[in-house]
Order: sequence, then structure tokens, then C-alpha cells
Amino acid sequence: MFVVLSAFSGLREYTFQFINGFDPDLKLVTTVGKTFDFTPEKEQKLKTIEGIEYYSTFLEERVLLRYDSKEQIAYIKGVDENFEFVNPVEDFIYMGEWVPEANQAVVGYVIAQKLSIGIFDYESTLQIVVPKAGKGSLSQDDFSKVTVRPLGIYSFSDEDIDSRYVYTGLPLAQHLLQLDENKVSGIEFKLKKGASENKIKAELINIFGKDISIKNRMELNDTLHKMHNTENLVVYLIITLVIIITLFTLIGTIIMMIWDKKQNLKTLYSLGLQVKDLRKIFLYQGLLLSFLGCISGLVLGIIVVLLQQQYGFWMISPTLAYPVKFTFQNIIIVLLTIMILAFLASKIASDRVSEKLL
Repeated sequence: MFVVLSAFSGLREYTFQFINGFDPDLKLVTTVGKTFDFTPEKEQKLKTIEGIEYYSTFLEERVLLRYDSKEQIAYIKGVDENFEFVNPVEDFIYMGEWVPEANQAVVGYVIAQKLSIGIFDYESTLQIVVPKAGKGSLSQDDFSKVTVRPLGIYSFSDEDIDSRYVYTGLPLAQHLLQLDENKVSGIEFKLKKGASENKIKAELINIFGKDISIKNRMELNDTLHKMHNTENLVVYLIITLVIIITLFTLIGTIIMMIWDKKQNLKTLYSLGLQVKDLRKIFLYQGLLLSFLGCISGLVLGIIVVLLQQQYGFWMISPTLAYPVKFTFQNIIIVLLTIMILAFLASKIASDRVSEKLL
């Protein structure tokens, strides 16, 4: 059980290394409308929160992209200069450089492929178009437009993400959407090592009010997280079923011992020992046997997991060892599962000691 739970923990951590590439430690967005005011007063209070290493404001909106004669629906994400400190964007630059500033942009690999965008192409420009707010019927004049020059292409090896965003500077996005400089869609945070996530969330609510949503990396990938948890639970239940079947051996052993020691039990009963005390003898014996077996199994399991972490004996591919992760949480889960089931099994067996038997 411990080895399998450790394998699932390692697999989850390995998967989220890639899924979380563009995800911050915390992400704050409004739950009322699309934008909110990030005033200098709020920014000043934000700087006093301990545990925040960097924060970055952004503005996001669905737009139409035009490049030469081709068009594509995507999202513009205007980010400030701190964005690259909050997210490791440099690790995912496929071509060019990270320069979402002035009239320059960074686009996803799928977007670049569909629109045939080439970087450092000074003859062609990328036009970003969005309807103006508050217009009932749309004409040519009811669209806000900006022209940018793609100087970078990012690739995340995920088609959904690579086809989603065009990154620009925050002022350009605010100009395109005709918003003032205090209007943002949200704030992303990079936390210091060891910082209390719950404490920071509480302080952010005090600053920005209750009309906000704050999510960590796991919550931002909620669907994948639930899928991993479901798989983990199913495997845990299957192994628990195997343990339950195995514990029938424990029940049988204790019952055989009760019959073998029947005369001794009669003697103790005649000397005044009560039935409930006689039952405790076999209950404790079953618990002790199970505890020693559980500890022995955990020691072997821990050795296997640590050796796999260090040397990678089991390989998925010639260059990739099967990921495992040692956690004390898994040790506690195994201990509690075994001891609870062992108690029930020992209780069922020890209840065979009765006045009728004696």
C-alpha cells in the first residue's frame, strides 16, 4: 500500500510540474464583472503582506487576431514588468524573446502556426481587434484596434494553452479595452518559501473585500487534480480490499488459538477473570501482531521508495525513472488503515470467547 501511494504521489507531482508551468503560486481575480480597481492605496497595503515575494497585475480579454489575410480568436493578456518574476516564462520561449512591452507581443505556438506568424518580420504586423464596450449594434467604428509586432513565440506542449494567449504590455491592453490605468483583471503572486498560504489569502480578502476568488496552483488545475485524486482513491480502495481479505487469516488464527487455549481460559474464568478480560487478551494479541506486521511492511516499503528516488531501478523509458515521492502523509494513511481494520478483525475473533464456550 505504501509503495503504491508513493508512486501516485510521485506521478501527481511529476504531472503538475508541466501543467503548472504558467500558473502562479496564487491567483486573485474578481467575481463581480471582469475588472476591478487596483488603486495605489491597495497596492501600498499589498506590499506590507509578509510572505509575498513578487506580484504581477494583468488584464485579460477575448479578442480577434488578424495577420495578413488570416484571422483567429484568442485572448489578449496584458502583463506588467513583474510577470516574468512570478512565472518562469523564459523556460517556455520557443523562438525569439520575452518582450511583451510597448507595441510588441509574444504569441503561442499554435496561434503562430495557424496565422503563419514569423518573428522579426517587419513587413507584417499582428492586429488585435475587440468590440468597444456598451455598443448595441456593431459597425466598423465600434471596434477598438491596436497593431503589435510579434517578437517571441512560447510553446507549452499543450495545444489549449498554446492557442489561448497573446501576451502584451499591460498599458497596451488597457488602451485597447479603453480602461484607465487602475483597472485590472487580476493579480498573480509568487510566495516566499515557507509562507503561509491561508494567512496570505485572509490578508488579501481584508484588502480587496469578499468579491474576489483566490486560487492556488492545484485549484487552478482543479479538473486534473480531481482526476488524480479519484485514481488514487480507487487504487487505495482496491488495496484495502486485499488487506481485508488477508485479515480473514488473522481472524482464523485467533479463533484457532481460542479453541487451543480453551482449557486455560476455563481455568482463568474459574479463578474469577471476567469474559471481557479474556476477550481483551486476544484483542491485544491481534493488534500487536498486526502492528508488528504493519511496521515491518512500512520499513520495507520506505526502503523501496527511497532507493527508487535515489537510483531509479524501475524505468518508464530508458531516460525516465518511474516517479515516486516519500511523504509522511502516506505513512499515516497506511498505519491508520491497517490498525483500524486490524482492530475490527481482532474484535470479531475475540468475541468468540463467551460464557457458553467456557
